This record gives sequence, structure tokens and C-alpha cells, in this order.
Amino acid sequence: MSRFFWVRHGPTHARAMVGWSDIPADLSDAAQIARLTAHLPKNALVVSSDLKRATATADAIAGARDRLPPDADLREIHFGAWEMQMFDRISDQDHVRRFWDHPGDVRPPGGESWHEVQARVDRGVARLLTAHPGRDIIAVAHFGAILTQVQKALRIDPYEAFGHRIDNLSVTELHWDGSHWLAKGINHVP
Repeated sequence: MSRFFWVRHGPTHARAMVGWSDIPADLSDAAQIARLTAHLPKNALVVSSDLKRATATADAIAGARDRLPPDADLREIHFGAWEMQMFDRISDQDHVRRFWDHPGDVRPPGGESWHEVQARVDRGVARLLTAHPGRDIIAVAHFGAILTQVQKALRIDPYEAFGHRIDNLSVTELHWDGSHWLAKGINHVP
């Protein structure tokens, strides 16, 4: 049995769609960081996306745990031309609504579709499972990356996955029993 503890990075306070922009996280709430650190298994490996909001969060919670190199496959959705724009300021409102209301093959201009994000994150997870079988893994990642795994564990469609809340510094616990993913907790805020 492998257990993944997906942690969403600390807040950025950005009010736009933040995908691959490398902006910092606000990790000033020391009490919340301490609660999160204490909640996570002591012997777990820690990995993160390569974006600094995730790497800084992983560094803040790692403690004495072994830290794996950052993994670009765990990045957020690549919003392409929509990056750092407010939803309602995008000129092609039909396109952006299709992206969120019918996730799958719709992609932002120059960005990724939901299916492409899911394939990328799945590739990173498969690599971790192969390299570290049976280990607990704390994966510090992003809203979209975590939701791809929630979708898989719950066996739901992408639109239903978007209905789940994934708060900053929350934990989503998913177990791999060798053949199936099981959701043990989604969006737990210690």
C-alpha cells in the first residue's frame, strides 16, 4: 500500500488564473504550517512541483523527512495566454467557459487541456510509485494537479472533480492498493 498526502501549496493571494507563473507563496502563518507538519506522516518522502510556491511549502513542512527533487510533472494547469488574467477579463468568454464547464480536450490558447494535465500528473505519480513502492509520499502541488488525482480515485468525470474544494495548505489523502486508488480524505485542513 502506498499513501499519497497531496498538499496544496501556501496561498499566493493572486486574484487571477495562476498556472505556470512562478510566484511565491505566503507561508507566514507559522501555526498553520506547524499543524500541517505534525499531521503528516513522519517517515514520508516529500516531493513538490518545481514552481517556487510549491517548493517553498515543501521545504517549510519537510522537517527531517527525506526530500526528493522537485518534479515539473506536478505543476499546475498551464493556462497559456490566459495566465495571470482574471476570468471575466478574457476576451473569448465562450472559450473560457467551455474550458471550465466541459473540461477534457478544451485548452487555453498556448496552454493545456484537462486531459493533458491529467496525463502529465499521472506520469509523475507513476514514476514516484515505481521508484518508491509502498512508501508514504507527501506531494506538494497545485489545485488542478491534485484534482486530477481526486478524479481518478473517486472515478468521476472532470466536471465533478472541479466541484471539489482544495484549499491552500490542505491535505488530500489517496491510497494506492496496487490496483485501485482510494480517497481517504479530501481537503482536510489540519
